[in-house]
Amino acid sequence: MTDKLVLIGKVTGAFGVQGELRIAAYTESPAALIDYRTLLREDGGHALTLVSGRSVKGGVIAKAKECPDKTAADRLRGLKLFVPRSVLPPTDEDEFYLTDLVGLAVERLDGSPLGKIKAVQNFGSGDLLEIDPGRGPSWYLPFTREAVPAVDLAGGKVVADPPNEVSERDA
Repeated sequence: MTDKLVLIGKVTGAFGVQGELRIAAYTESPAALIDYRTLLREDGGHALTLVSGRSVKGGVIAKAKECPDKTAADRLRGLKLFVPRSVLPPTDEDEFYLTDLVGLAVERLDGSPLGKIKAVQNFGSGDLLEIDPGRGPSWYLPFTREAVPAVDLAGGKVVADPPNEVSERDA
Protein backbone atom coordinates (compact mmCIF):
# COMPACT_ATOMS: atom_id res chain seq x y z
CA MET A 1 0.00 0.00 0.00
CA THR A 2 1.31 3.43 -0.86
CA ASP A 3 1.58 6.07 1.84
CA LYS A 4 -1.41 8.45 1.68
CA LEU A 5 -0.62 12.11 1.23
CA VAL A 6 -2.15 14.54 3.70
CA LEU A 7 -2.91 18.15 2.82
CA ILE A 8 -1.23 20.33 5.46
CA GLY A 9 -1.14 23.78 3.87
CA LYS A 10 -1.53 26.05 0.88
CA VAL A 11 0.65 28.86 -0.43
CA THR A 12 -1.44 32.03 -0.28
CA GLY A 13 1.18 34.34 -1.77
CA ALA A 14 4.50 36.08 -1.43
CA PHE A 15 5.53 37.96 1.70
CA GLY A 16 7.90 40.84 1.10
CA VAL A 17 10.44 41.03 -1.71
CA GLN A 18 12.96 38.42 -0.54
CA GLY A 19 11.01 35.37 -1.75
CA GLU A 20 9.32 34.47 1.50
CA LEU A 21 6.00 32.65 1.25
CA ARG A 22 2.80 33.13 3.21
CA ILE A 23 1.39 29.64 3.81
CA ALA A 24 -2.02 28.85 5.32
CA ALA A 25 -1.58 25.96 7.75
CA TYR A 26 -4.08 23.13 8.04
CA THR A 27 -2.23 21.65 11.00
CA GLU A 28 -3.00 21.98 14.70
CA SER A 29 0.23 23.90 15.14
CA PRO A 30 1.24 26.11 12.19
CA ALA A 31 4.92 25.64 13.12
CA ALA A 32 4.57 21.96 12.18
CA LEU A 33 4.80 23.04 8.53
CA ILE A 34 8.31 24.32 9.14
CA ASP A 35 9.26 21.18 11.05
CA TYR A 36 8.28 18.93 8.12
CA ARG A 37 10.67 20.90 5.85
CA THR A 38 10.13 18.80 2.70
CA LEU A 39 6.67 19.36 1.30
CA LEU A 40 5.10 17.58 -1.65
CA ARG A 41 2.65 18.33 -4.44
CA GLU A 42 -0.66 16.49 -4.68
CA ASP A 43 0.87 14.03 -7.17
CA GLY A 44 3.66 13.19 -4.70
CA GLY A 45 6.33 15.20 -6.50
CA HIS A 46 8.62 17.56 -4.64
CA ALA A 47 7.09 21.01 -4.00
CA LEU A 48 9.18 22.95 -1.50
CA THR A 49 12.01 22.60 0.98
CA LEU A 50 11.45 25.03 3.83
CA VAL A 51 14.70 26.37 5.27
CA SER A 52 13.27 28.77 7.85
CA GLY A 53 10.04 30.29 8.99
CA ARG A 54 7.92 31.76 11.72
CA SER A 55 4.33 31.30 12.84
CA VAL A 56 1.74 33.97 12.11
CA LYS A 57 -2.01 33.94 12.61
CA GLY A 58 -3.42 31.05 10.57
CA GLY A 59 -0.13 29.89 9.13
CA VAL A 60 3.53 30.64 8.62
CA ILE A 61 5.84 32.96 6.77
CA ALA A 62 8.55 30.71 5.37
CA LYS A 63 11.64 30.81 3.21
CA ALA A 64 11.92 27.96 0.73
CA LYS A 65 15.04 26.84 -1.10
CA GLU A 66 13.10 27.06 -4.39
CA CYS A 67 12.09 30.74 -3.98
CA PRO A 68 14.95 33.19 -4.53
CA ASP A 69 12.68 36.22 -4.99
CA LYS A 70 9.15 37.63 -4.91
CA THR A 71 8.46 36.66 -8.53
CA ALA A 72 9.18 32.99 -7.81
CA ALA A 73 7.07 33.15 -4.64
CA ASP A 74 4.16 34.78 -6.50
CA ARG A 75 4.14 31.92 -9.03
CA LEU A 76 3.45 29.44 -6.23
CA ARG A 77 0.20 31.09 -5.07
CA GLY A 78 -2.46 28.38 -4.70
CA LEU A 79 0.02 25.51 -4.44
CA LYS A 80 -1.35 22.84 -2.10
CA LEU A 81 1.26 21.28 0.17
CA PHE A 82 1.26 17.67 1.35
CA VAL A 83 3.26 15.28 3.51
CA PRO A 84 3.12 11.48 3.63
CA ARG A 85 0.74 10.15 6.29
CA SER A 86 3.63 8.21 7.81
CA VAL A 87 5.46 11.38 8.95
CA LEU A 88 2.54 12.64 11.02
CA PRO A 89 2.72 12.06 14.78
CA PRO A 90 1.01 8.89 15.96
CA THR A 91 -2.51 9.27 17.33
CA ASP A 92 -3.88 8.03 20.61
CA GLU A 93 -5.99 4.90 20.59
CA ASP A 94 -9.29 6.79 20.31
CA GLU A 95 -7.99 9.45 17.88
CA PHE A 96 -7.47 9.56 14.13
CA TYR A 97 -6.70 11.92 11.29
CA LEU A 98 -9.58 12.90 9.03
CA THR A 99 -7.65 11.51 6.08
CA ASP A 100 -7.86 8.07 7.73
CA LEU A 101 -11.63 8.12 7.15
CA VAL A 102 -11.41 8.33 3.35
CA GLY A 103 -12.29 4.96 1.82
CA LEU A 104 -14.04 3.58 4.90
CA ALA A 105 -17.41 1.87 4.50
CA VAL A 106 -20.43 3.70 5.92
CA GLU A 107 -23.17 1.63 7.55
CA ARG A 108 -26.47 2.50 9.18
CA LEU A 109 -27.06 1.60 12.83
CA ASP A 110 -28.68 -1.65 11.66
CA GLY A 111 -25.57 -2.57 9.60
CA SER A 112 -27.08 -1.87 6.18
CA PRO A 113 -24.63 -0.18 3.78
CA LEU A 114 -24.80 3.50 2.86
CA GLY A 115 -21.63 3.69 0.75
CA LYS A 116 -18.01 4.72 1.25
CA ILE A 117 -16.41 7.95 2.43
CA LYS A 118 -15.18 9.75 -0.67
CA ALA A 119 -13.74 12.83 1.09
CA VAL A 120 -13.95 14.95 4.22
CA GLN A 121 -14.99 18.51 3.42
CA ASN A 122 -15.35 21.66 5.48
CA PHE A 123 -17.17 24.56 3.87
CA GLY A 124 -17.00 26.67 7.03
CA SER A 125 -19.64 25.19 9.32
CA GLY A 126 -17.93 21.97 10.41
CA ASP A 127 -16.63 18.77 8.91
CA LEU A 128 -18.81 16.86 6.46
CA LEU A 129 -18.28 13.33 5.22
CA GLU A 130 -18.86 13.08 1.48
CA ILE A 131 -20.52 9.72 0.97
CA ASP A 132 -20.33 7.87 -2.35
CA PRO A 133 -23.35 5.54 -2.35
CA GLY A 134 -21.96 3.51 -5.25
CA ARG A 135 -24.87 4.60 -7.43
CA GLY A 136 -26.25 8.07 -7.93
CA PRO A 137 -24.75 11.32 -6.66
CA SER A 138 -22.63 11.61 -3.55
CA TRP A 139 -24.16 13.25 -0.48
CA TYR A 140 -22.92 14.87 2.72
CA LEU A 141 -23.22 13.65 6.29
CA PRO A 142 -22.35 15.99 9.16
CA PHE A 143 -19.37 14.60 11.03
CA THR A 144 -20.91 14.92 14.47
CA ARG A 145 -21.26 12.37 17.24
CA GLU A 146 -25.03 12.38 16.66
CA ALA A 147 -24.78 11.59 12.93
CA VAL A 148 -21.67 9.38 13.21
CA PRO A 149 -21.80 7.63 16.59
CA ALA A 150 -18.95 5.21 15.88
CA VAL A 151 -15.69 5.16 13.94
CA ASP A 152 -14.07 1.73 13.63
CA LEU A 153 -10.74 2.20 11.83
CA ALA A 154 -9.64 -1.38 12.50
CA GLY A 155 -12.93 -2.67 11.09
CA GLY A 156 -12.75 -0.31 8.11
CA LYS A 157 -16.09 1.36 8.73
CA VAL A 158 -18.06 4.14 10.34
CA VAL A 159 -21.54 3.74 11.75
CA ALA A 160 -23.95 6.49 10.73
CA ASP A 161 -27.37 7.65 11.80
CA PRO A 162 -28.19 9.89 8.82
CA PRO A 163 -30.95 12.50 8.83
CA ASN A 164 -34.43 11.28 7.82
CA GLU A 165 -34.26 12.75 4.31
CA VAL A 166 -31.21 10.58 3.54
CA SER A 167 -32.84 7.48 4.98
CA GLU A 168 -36.03 8.11 2.98
CA ARG A 169 -34.13 8.78 -0.26
CA ASP A 170 -32.06 5.61 -0.02
CA ALA A 171 -34.87 3.37 1.22
